[in-house]
Amino acid sequence: MKRFWKNANFRLKAGIIMTAFFLFLGFVVYYFPHVDPFTYNTYRGKLPPSLEHPLGTTSMGQDVFWLLMEAIHNSLLIGLIVATIGTVVGVFVGLVAGFSGGVLDRVLMVVTDTFVVVPSLPILVLMTSLMKGSTTIIVMALVLGVFAWAWPSRQIRSLALSLKERDFIHTAWFSGEGTMQVVVTEILPYALTWSLSNFMNATLAAIASESSLAVLGLSPANLISLGNMIQWARERNAIFTRQWFWIGPPIVATVLLFIGLFLLITGYNDYLSMKRGR
Repeated sequence: MKRFWKNANFRLKAGIIMTAFFLFLGFVVYYFPHVDPFTYNTYRGKLPPSLEHPLGTTSMGQDVFWLLMEAIHNSLLIGLIVATIGTVVGVFVGLVAGFSGGVLDRVLMVVTDTFVVVPSLPILVLMTSLMKGSTTIIVMALVLGVFAWAWPSRQIRSLALSLKERDFIHTAWFSGEGTMQVVVTEILPYALTWSLSNFMNATLAAIASESSLAVLGLSPANLISLGNMIQWARERNAIFTRQWFWIGPPIVATVLLFIGLFLLITGYNDYLSMKRGR
């Protein structure tokens, strides 16, 4: 770790620190004992920031700080689930298609290309509308995950096509290894580095997609997320009533989270380029 931190560039270090901070808020502070922030009129409305309420309360009597912690937790959880689905499914489909070839490759690529060319936003709008404003985090993540695997699959297939002509793959074939064994033991290790980069990028894209749907009023109304928190504050005229501590924190948190993930992705890619150069 010391060697990694010493060789890491500034963007990678800044991205790690910022992302770790949000993970701490979303998966450590979130579990501190507190009242359900979604419940209305738990406290007096429009209270200013204080020791009891660090960011004050909303006009509906909700604690803004704990509402923000819940929003960060749920947004990160959605991003991580979608990134896991997109990376695992994309890598698996891409490796199998690229290494198998033939009819299986053509069938898988037709399905993949279909998901690539179909515009995701109208489908997501339709699917979230069918949920009728009520769903769970898992279901929302699955909806977003439907479109998260296609591009990774195309990219990893190209890697598989180039690797399967290498001598060590032919040696594995001649030693009696099956297709899945060769994919898992010989090719997958080469895809792990790329998979980590794609995982971080997919996390950012998933959070952005959910936030966009929420700001448009299309995210489930019972889901506390950064996008929904902004939407609720906008609906109740937080700007016109000068409730800056209600609408400001989710906007700042969203921007900083995006910057942190962006720095992490670009810094990590530069770090890998530096290692290859050595």
